[in-house]
Amino acid sequence: MTTGKGGDGFTLTVLGTDGSYPAPGGACSGYLLQAGGRSVWLDAGPGTMANLQLHVGLEQLDAVVVSHAHPDHWSDLEGLYVAMRYFFNRRGVPVYAPEGLRSLMAGERPDGTFDWRTVADGSTAELGPFGFRWSRTDHPVETLACRVDAMGRSLVYSADTGTGWELSSLGPGPSLAVVEASLPPEEEGAMQHLSARQAAEAALRAGAERLLLSHLGPTVDREQARRLAVAVFGERVDLAEVGKTWQV
Repeated sequence: MTTGKGGDGFTLTVLGTDGSYPAPGGACSGYLLQAGGRSVWLDAGPGTMANLQLHVGLEQLDAVVVSHAHPDHWSDLEGLYVAMRYFFNRRGVPVYAPEGLRSLMAGERPDGTFDWRTVADGSTAELGPFGFRWSRTDHPVETLACRVDAMGRSLVYSADTGTGWELSSLGPGPSLAVVEASLPPEEEGAMQHLSARQAAEAALRAGAERLLLSHLGPTVDREQARRLAVAVFGERVDLAEVGKTWQV
């Protein structure tokens, strides 16, 4: 399924959208970006590698980008390493991640399967047609939101954050804002995460054209979350769903 505007742009396919742990049959944070024949895996939460292979072969994957070291955003890197090292015999797979994440990999050997590239607040990179820029968010470990520009369109991904960071710090007017909405409204301020209402306010301040709510806790009422976001942002709000593709 493709939603949003057609024409120029790139695509975002949702591989997982659950926050903290996967719901029954679900998967945690993960997305596939595609443009110009290139494929980038953005966040590799548990369950997302299996879903990734429904859309692109592992031998076709060009790079992986990981936002932070909480396991619900990276743990499927372990499986990717095994696949690339022992089944596809690939070396030099680029992995963009904050400093220190590599040390958490239990099964990796220093054999060059992954080409680790450390990113931090303010870092930039060109990945084929994609231009990436990172910004550190309001979260207990170093967490990097990113802006992705390609084919005349732009996407901002909040990763995990509290209200102490602004989506607009990555530039105004993204075509699509993918924003975490971990919390039910009654838990706003309880931890460094956002509710759907707060996600909508952040997207509105950033001047986003459209909002995609993601990283909802498995117990959060998704339809209530959408209603709360629509009340702030208007009808240009979608809920991230595994397997769906958005034209950015």
